[in-house]
Amino acid sequence: MDKLVKQILRGKVFIYPTDTIYGIGCNAEDKEAVEKIRQIKGRDRDKPLSVIAPEFKWIEKNCIVDLDLNKYLPGPYTIILRKKDPVFLNHISNTEFIGIRIPACNFSQKVKDAGVPFITTSVNLSGEPFARNISEVPKQILDNVDIIIDEGELNGNPSIIIKEGKEIRR
Repeated sequence: MDKLVKQILRGKVFIYPTDTIYGIGCNAEDKEAVEKIRQIKGRDRDKPLSVIAPEFKWIEKNCIVDLDLNKYLPGPYTIILRKKDPVFLNHISNTEFIGIRIPACNFSQKVKDAGVPFITTSVNLSGEPFARNISEVPKQILDNVDIIIDEGELNGNPSIIIKEGKEIRR
């Protein structure tokens, strides 16, 4: 098994490149790792997180899909979908909805290979600017993650949210 896939399954916290900006994430099924990300970012527990889905089948199994996923994924979008089971991944989103991504980037293949959802949130302190490159990540975050994947400068635009068929640009 690939080294990065093993680290995902072990609940390690990553800084990783997406098709938009750098993210911080972990195996979304690992509640302790998810809590560590909230602490690192200083993020409110009530604010939902999104996930990189391992594949379309996972999305269809766990969410009510009311749009053409192929129109948006893989790509620079976060699709807000209703969960089939309201308590599914409740430690990530304690609402009936969850944000889903499949970025068009190499890291998405690692998530697919691991077969688990993976937290995706911007690598910044809550409310602060997002990072286009690793040099923009605050030291206190860099010092508290397990793995950093540096692919240089990214395009610098956060994902576009799709909710109820409407685009919401941030």
